[in-house]
Amino acid sequence: MAYSPEDQAAVLDMIRKWADRELRPVADSYDQDDAYPAQVVEQMKEMGLFGATIGEAYGGLGLGAGIYSRIVREVAGVWMAPSGIFNSHLIMASALERGGTEAQREAWLPRMATGELRGGIALTEPNAGTDLQAIRTTARRDGDDYVLNGAKMWITNALNGNALAVLTKTDPEAQPCHKGMSLFAVETKDADGNPKPGIRISKLKKVGYKAIDTCEVVFEDFRVPAANLIGGVEGRGFQHTVGGLELGRINVAARGAGIAQGALQLAVRYAQERETFGKPICEHQAIQLKLGEMATKVEAAGLLIDQAASKYDAGERCDMEAGMAKYFATEAGFYCAEEAMRIFGGYSYSMEYPIQRYYRDAMLMCIGEGTNEMQRIIVAKQLIERNRI
Repeated sequence: MAYSPEDQAAVLDMIRKWADRELRPVADSYDQDDAYPAQVVEQMKEMGLFGATIGEAYGGLGLGAGIYSRIVREVAGVWMAPSGIFNSHLIMASALERGGTEAQREAWLPRMATGELRGGIALTEPNAGTDLQAIRTTARRDGDDYVLNGAKMWITNALNGNALAVLTKTDPEAQPCHKGMSLFAVETKDADGNPKPGIRISKLKKVGYKAIDTCEVVFEDFRVPAANLIGGVEGRGFQHTVGGLELGRINVAARGAGIAQGALQLAVRYAQERETFGKPICEHQAIQLKLGEMATKVEAAGLLIDQAASKYDAGERCDMEAGMAKYFATEAGFYCAEEAMRIFGGYSYSMEYPIQRYYRDAMLMCIGEGTNEMQRIIVAKQLIERNRI
């Protein structure tokens, strides 16, 4: 279903009001206590955010990447962390919807759309981050099951969610390595919400992005039904993963742009309230230079995200455009958060002012979903490929 501009505007207005009413008053408390926002998650379920990009045939809203990225920007502009809960979930859903069998889509996606199943993506390992082909987690066929062994690191939704898409090596000897990689849909919890036998989940402490569970997940002879091999064929896990990461990078770009927008709004307000040398600091040229640069980066980031989302929605290859958007928007987020810290001066170091939360959250966006160094390499390679002489 195509959403009209009026429908999209109504959705964004609803999200904007919800974020201001429900997230803004509680964000700092949850962040400082590093407490999981269960009430917020229930509200996101009711609004359908866990099914935002899942097709309507499977109970989702069927939103395109364009409107979805704008929703993310609205949420992240108030509090970035909750957007990570449904982002990781929707990357898993995207991998299933694009690469899974029809039986897998019917079995998993309706439950994911309601938030009954809240998923994540288990890709990164202690010695394998952006270089996914270096993973060591294995899946060995044993009758009607696969047996998983290995450790995953920095996995969102692992502790408080109940499903993961786990990237493994079903053929560790394959060359090139990606031909031996397979992706599995895994229910990690039993009916009582406890980890199933063969899986250990440990929450990690972080500088920012708090209140959201980020974990180490260890598989020790963990059995997964063979029917859970996404796509039903070994050796296609890398392709399934990369396809989902295009949406993931657009989302992370949107989260970076949201941080930039939120930091700018806080800075603009504070610059009018704070006075030095007999006038509001917004009247000092040094502050105006900062605000002008911040505002320009916010607008440019939004345009790059819209470009990538438009190509994604059209079914076109968009790794270059998603890489540009992810790189620029997340760097804009960090830049605006840092400049806002300078505008707030000494008060930026007080936990009473939320700008410090934006600053702590911003750097993760430059690292997650593929480092920004890697994004520039992707852009350069595609630039050459598209302009061969």
